[in-house]
Order: sequence, then C-alpha cells, then structure tokens
Amino acid sequence: MNVSNAKKMSIRQLFAPALLAIAIAPLALTAQAYSHGDREGRGADFERMEERMEEHRQAVYDRADISEEKQAELNAAHAEHREAMRALREEHRERVADILSDEEQEALRNAMREAHEEYRGKHGKRGRYNENSDHANTDSESTDSD
Repeated sequence: MNVSNAKKMSIRQLFAPALLAIAIAPLALTAQAYSHGDREGRGADFERMEERMEEHRQAVYDRADISEEKQAELNAAHAEHREAMRALREEHRERVADILSDEEQEALRNAMREAHEEYRGKHGKRGRYNENSDHANTDSESTDSD
C-alpha cells in the first residue's frame, strides 16, 4: 500500500501543474473577454459564464488537492494579474491613440482582421495547417523541380 501511495503522490505532483494550468485557462479567457467590447450590460449570460468558470476552477483545485489557503492565494494572484492586464491594455490603447489618428486606427484594425481571417483560412480555427492552402504544394513543387 505504501508503493501505491507513493505512486499517487508522484502522479499527483506530476499532474498538479497541468491541472493548475487548466484552472487558469478560464481566467485567461475572461481577461481576453474583458478586452473586447463594452463592459456595460454584460448581463445574466456573463454572470452565468463567470459562475461556470468559478465552478470549473474549484473542481480543478479539488482534483489537484489544493488547500483552501493556497486556493485563496491563487485566486488573489489571478485577480491581481487580471487587474494588471486590464491596466496594461488601457495604457496601450491610450498610447496607440496618441500615435495613430482615428482613421489610421480603423485601417489597422481592418488590416489585422483581414490578416487573421487569412491565417484562419490557411490554418483553420485551431491553428492547424490546412492541406488545401497555398503552402501545401510548395514542398512537392520544390522536389519536382530537382
């Protein structure tokens, strides 16, 4: 039974960082969601999403056997990180506004959106390489000419 407990501890220790990363992922997505669009009128859907993310995070903490004290520390660290990222995004927006005119900002947003759509067209929604893209034939073409 000691060997089994030793295995459990090593497996738990091995997977704890991965589980923690899974727990943090919803927070990163929340931070990204905060950076898009209007924060007014987030409504019940946003509150439900936050509740689901909190439940998911708590389940991961429980699965990783994270103590309540460490959970509180992690939650405080996440909140601090979210606030710092929010402040940094706002500072960046102000700096861009100082550099570019409204028209230039709009042109940059449009160019970025187009580049993103082109990338997704070649690599798919999850960033995987699409065999039907223009780059798929470059390897075979280069070998044919040799």
